[in-house]
Amino acid sequence: MTTAGITVDPRRATIILLAMASSTFLFVTVEQLPAGLLTLMAPDLDRTTSAIGLLVTVYALVVLVSSVPLAHVTRHLQRRWVLAACAGLAALATLWAALTPSYEQLLAARVVTALAQALFWVAVVPATAGLFPPGVRGKAMARLAVGNSLGPVLGVPAGTWLGEATSWRWSFAAVALFSALIMVVVIVLFPSVSPRSGGASEAPFPSMRRYVSVMVVTVLAVTGSFGVITFVTQFLIDVAGFTQSDLPGLLLLQGGAGVVGALIIGRVLDRWPVGALLVGLGVLVVALLGLWAFGTTPAAAVAFLALFGCSFSTVPPVLAHRVLLVSPRGTNMGQAISSSLFNLGIAGGSGLGALLVALVDVRSVPLVGAGVVVLALAVALVEEWTNPPLGSLVEHGVDEALADDGRG
Repeated sequence: MTTAGITVDPRRATIILLAMASSTFLFVTVEQLPAGLLTLMAPDLDRTTSAIGLLVTVYALVVLVSSVPLAHVTRHLQRRWVLAACAGLAALATLWAALTPSYEQLLAARVVTALAQALFWVAVVPATAGLFPPGVRGKAMARLAVGNSLGPVLGVPAGTWLGEATSWRWSFAAVALFSALIMVVVIVLFPSVSPRSGGASEAPFPSMRRYVSVMVVTVLAVTGSFGVITFVTQFLIDVAGFTQSDLPGLLLLQGGAGVVGALIIGRVLDRWPVGALLVGLGVLVVALLGLWAFGTTPAAAVAFLALFGCSFSTVPPVLAHRVLLVSPRGTNMGQAISSSLFNLGIAGGSGLGALLVALVDVRSVPLVGAGVVVLALAVALVEEWTNPPLGSLVEHGVDEALADDGRG
C-alpha cells in the first residue's frame, strides 16, 4: 500500500497499528489510574482522596483546552516525530509521577502527560489511518479503539492490583516503561510523511455542514453516555441490587462487550459508514432505556449493561472515521476539534449525572442519557436527509483510491 508515494508494507502497518492501539490503552489507563489508587496515593502524599480525584479532573480539562492549540502549533511537523514525542513525553512525565516527592509535582507531571495525550489524539487517527488503503480505514479505526475500550477494564484494574501488591508508584513506572517501548517502535517503523502529505490528511468529501453535524452528534452522544459510565457502579448497587464484590466482574463484562462492539463495527464501517452511525446510536438508546426500565432486575441489568458497553464502543471509531471523510480544514485540525468536544461531552455527561443523582436519583441517569442520545440520533438523521448520500460517495471514492493504488 502507498501513503503519498511512500510504500508501507501491510505487516509493518499492522505492527504500527498495534503499537498505536497499545498507546491509546496506556493513555486511557494513566488518565484514570488515580481513581483506582485513591486510597494508596492519598496517605502517601498526605492529601485527601478528593484531592487525588482532582488529578483526573485536571487531566481531562488540560486535554479539552489544549488539543486545538497543539494541533495548530505542530501542523507542519512529521507525524512520526509528533507521535514519538508524545510517547516519549508520556514516558518521562509518568516516570516523574512515579518518583515525585510531593502532590504539587505529581499534579505538574499529570499536566505534562495530559498535554502529550491531547496531541496524541490529534495526530494518531489521521496518521495511522493513512497507512491503510481507504477501503479498510474504518476497520483500522475500530481496532485502534480497542485500546481505548480496554483501558478502564484491564489497564486500571491491573494498575490497581500492582499498586496494592507493591506501591502505587510502580503502577506509574510500568506505564512509563511501556510508553518508552512504543516510542522506539514509532521511531523505527513509522514512515516519514509530512502531515499535509499523508494518505488521510485531507478528507475526500469535505463539508463544513456535515462536519458541524458530526461535532454536535459527538457532544450529545458522549454527554448522554457518560452519566451512566460515571455512575455505573452506584447504579448497579443501588438499583440492580448487586454487591461491591460483584462490580469487578460486571465492569469486566461491560468492557469485554465494548471490545466485541469495536470488532463488529470494524467489519461494517468501511462499507456502511452511515448505517454504522445510525444503528450504533439507535442501539445505544435502546440500551440506556433498558437500563432505566428493567435495571431493577439483575439479569436484565446485566444484559443491558453489556448492550450499552457494546454500543457505546462503536461511537469513537464511527465518529473518527466520519471526521476523516468530511473534515473541511484537513483531518488533523478536524480531529483536534473533535477530541476537544469529546472531552467536553465527558465533562458534561459526568456533571449531568452528578446533578441527577443529587436532585433525583441514580436510576434517572440512563433515562435522561437516552433522551440526549435521541437528540444526537435526530441530528444525524437530519444530516443524512439534507445532504447527498455519503455512502455512495464513499464507495465511489474508495474504488477510485484503490484503482490509483493498483496503478501505483
